[in-house]
Amino acid sequence: MSLPKSSFAIIFGVSLVTAMGNTGMISVLPAIGRSIGIPDFLVAGVFSLSALLWAGSSPYWARASDRHGRKPLMLVGLVGFAVSMAACAVVVAAGLHHLAPPMVIFGFFLLARALFGLFGAASNPATQAYVAEHTPPEERTSAMSSLAGAFGLGTVIGPFLAPLFILPFFGLAGPMVAFSVIALIMLVVVWKKLPESQHMPVQPVRAEPVAGAPPAAKESPMWRDPRITPFLIYGFVVAVCQTAQGQTLGFLIIDKLGMSPMQAQGFIAIAMMFGAVAGLLAQWGIIRMFAMTPRQLLRWGVAVAALGNLIVAFQPTYAAVVAGYAISSLGFGLARPGFTAGSSLAVGMHEQARAAGAIAAVNGVNVVLAPLFVLLYQQVHAAPFVLNMVLMLAMLVYAFKNPQLANADPKPATQADSAMATLEKSDEGSL
Repeated sequence: MSLPKSSFAIIFGVSLVTAMGNTGMISVLPAIGRSIGIPDFLVAGVFSLSALLWAGSSPYWARASDRHGRKPLMLVGLVGFAVSMAACAVVVAAGLHHLAPPMVIFGFFLLARALFGLFGAASNPATQAYVAEHTPPEERTSAMSSLAGAFGLGTVIGPFLAPLFILPFFGLAGPMVAFSVIALIMLVVVWKKLPESQHMPVQPVRAEPVAGAPPAAKESPMWRDPRITPFLIYGFVVAVCQTAQGQTLGFLIIDKLGMSPMQAQGFIAIAMMFGAVAGLLAQWGIIRMFAMTPRQLLRWGVAVAALGNLIVAFQPTYAAVVAGYAISSLGFGLARPGFTAGSSLAVGMHEQARAAGAIAAVNGVNVVLAPLFVLLYQQVHAAPFVLNMVLMLAMLVYAFKNPQLANADPKPATQADSAMATLEKSDEGSL
């Protein structure tokens, strides 16, 4: 039940590369859309088809990781990410050189990004299950927050690197070329250095059907499991609000500063970096310093995120926008490990991949709603952030009232696992 530091570093790198590329792309999307002539709400919609495919394919990839191993699925995810980024770079370059009408470019951009949703989703359940299988319950929240820190660090590095790769030959397509190459390097590292998980669930042998016997009960989808459904509901709402704020932020900064998209790119990157650092502070500092349980994270996360959205909604200056976004990111940085670790602790060890697949689906499908928030922003600039605040306060009430969320504490699971560990040791001794 121990995860070697070298293995965790590699798994961390897989999540880091993905987060770095995705947030780096998000930071340049407003400039890409307005340079090509794609409407703002469609720019946010570039991720929609990818998100639907991510949500649909994540449970499949989770089951596949149980059959074929965690490592092969991480490799599939990295290949999907690298190919998708390269395809997006080609499409964006064509749009910047006006080789096709803006709506045609949007269609191809949508399809290129969809490759990530279909194949890139393979790595997320595999990494989460790998960590869960090598971590005792009392350390699960800390381990999951450390893994979530990869996302936070990626959101720092991605927006910082993206402007550096806007080169004369590639232009705004340059960051996507760079992130594709980085993913291929990470692919080689996983292939050569990461050992396969030694704690994978044993696959049951399928017995031949007996004539006249009742059919075997079909395994119900994890999203219908009452043990984790509340975590999925909470996680979906939190993910919707975080994605909506992140994708609306660039347009808010461009409009507030009154600059061209290219001139405002550095200011957008700075704001996203402050938010990412705040998220890292939550996941690598606050959670560990105060040994916070999922129950505490579920409550404090949305309360802090609500405050941050309130500040962004009624910001007087660019500095206030950055401060509000950072506070929101601090809250989301607490809430995400809360529902991820809580769902992991709510199920048995043999169900970790399925639970991770359900969480991954929730983290993907929320992106479909982002264009609606951008449309709302175009009508009233403060409206998306006020709506976020209301939703976060609703989740705060839910975290107190729902029994599963209110009892999201690792102690009961720790005792059960300790008893199981004792039993296993006695069985080993009898052998």
